[in-house]
Amino acid sequence: MKLTFSPASPFARKVRICAIELGLIDRIELVPTAVAPGTPNEQYAHDVNPLRKLPVLILDDGTIIADSLVICEYLDDLAGGKLMPAGGLDRWKVKTEHSLLQGILDAMLLCRYERLLRPKSKAWDVWYDDQWDRAWQGFARFNASPEVLARPLDITQITLACALGYADFRFPDQDWRKAFPKLAAFNKTMLKRPSVKVSVPPKA
Repeated sequence: MKLTFSPASPFARKVRICAIELGLIDRIELVPTAVAPGTPNEQYAHDVNPLRKLPVLILDDGTIIADSLVICEYLDDLAGGKLMPAGGLDRWKVKTEHSLLQGILDAMLLCRYERLLRPKSKAWDVWYDDQWDRAWQGFARFNASPEVLARPLDITQITLACALGYADFRFPDQDWRKAFPKLAAFNKTMLKRPSVKVSVPPKA
């Protein structure tokens, strides 16, 4: 299998952590791939993902599996189901938690693009502040959910670690640890896991 990824992508990081935790990382070839708004990558769009998003898992027979959660679910199935509940209401609760975390990451990514790519003369501060508030309120929700932070490792905890890591990576001036001490303790514990530690984005 091959995985298109960037070390800076929290979505690709999530898949890498899952693969390590599931004992599948040695079966996956990591393929560095560059995608960015306003930067065409026609070959990737044509051959792999027309949306030009990371990550994508390419199976040995050429089958393409896109979207980080879908990839993680596929890998979890391969490993016998360890990171997601098999069924019942618990599965839908976990998928809803993941959806909230995906929204947090999407909001932070939009903030990143707003500051990085939009000309300063056209900056939309109200929109930026609204996106950041969505991410901040999302973190507050998980900080107030100690049962989620303390249970056995699952896809929610992995994605939360990736979201906090992305906040550190792209928004180091935002002191989320002071605002959310329970998340800070959770993150410190997660960073003790080799899978989380080895996948920390490199400093610019």
